[in-house]
Amino acid sequence: MLPRRPFGNTGIDVSILGLGTVKLGRDQGVKYPNDFAIPDDQQAAQLINMAREHGINLIDTAPAYGTSETRLGQLLKGQREAWVICSKVGEEFEEGKSFFDFTPEHTRFSVERSLKRLGTEMIDIVLVHSDGNDEAIIRDYGTLDMLAQLKTEGKIRAFGMSTKTVEGGLLAAEKSDAVMVTWNLQYDRELPVVDYCLAQHKGVLIKKALASGHATLTIGEDPVQKTFQMIFQHPGVSSAIIGTINPSHLRDNIDKAIQSTVSK
Repeated sequence: MLPRRPFGNTGIDVSILGLGTVKLGRDQGVKYPNDFAIPDDQQAAQLINMAREHGINLIDTAPAYGTSETRLGQLLKGQREAWVICSKVGEEFEEGKSFFDFTPEHTRFSVERSLKRLGTEMIDIVLVHSDGNDEAIIRDYGTLDMLAQLKTEGKIRAFGMSTKTVEGGLLAAEKSDAVMVTWNLQYDRELPVVDYCLAQHKGVLIKKALASGHATLTIGEDPVQKTFQMIFQHPGVSSAIIGTINPSHLRDNIDKAIQSTVSK
């Protein structure tokens, strides 16, 4: 079974791998190396059950992931207590294109819409889906302030930001519970954010750990095993989000994540 780690000082424990669900709801405007078909309900349910049976308790979604939230609302019925749900605000995806709205009004609307779509009374983690202007979003829009308010209202348990810059990541960590940053074998520039979060007891989620599937194309030493060894050796990392819809890939990732935590 996958180990779990504290999500900062939020009181939430998450499996070291989380299941990303963009591929359950969106197949346009994505940056994966191979085309894919969105799984039907039976295939999606089998994938989620496999994840749960092997210890994954974190599931990652977003309004920008097409129908992902709505589908999860159905797929997770009867097992809500087994899952830590992470969703987002800020990015919308309509008619094949993304657009962003970081206003407090839209932030509240987005969270309340996600609650309905997911069929839950509380979302465990909500992150701001940054467009890359991390610092401006934090300083100019009041997005994090609104998420803090929604937390006091009991609609979310923890909040933070999926950032794209070191400066934005540090600022987001200072002003919220958690950050999501990119870290993989080809990119480690946001590592100072992870270090800061460890010192300040903030949660850290890793995105693009396998470079959106491109890492698996590397020839030679197993890039998945090497990636997980690198990431999970850092005590500041709470979880890495893996967005596969292939059951064999998921099982392989789980096995290698477990191995990475016991190998010396």
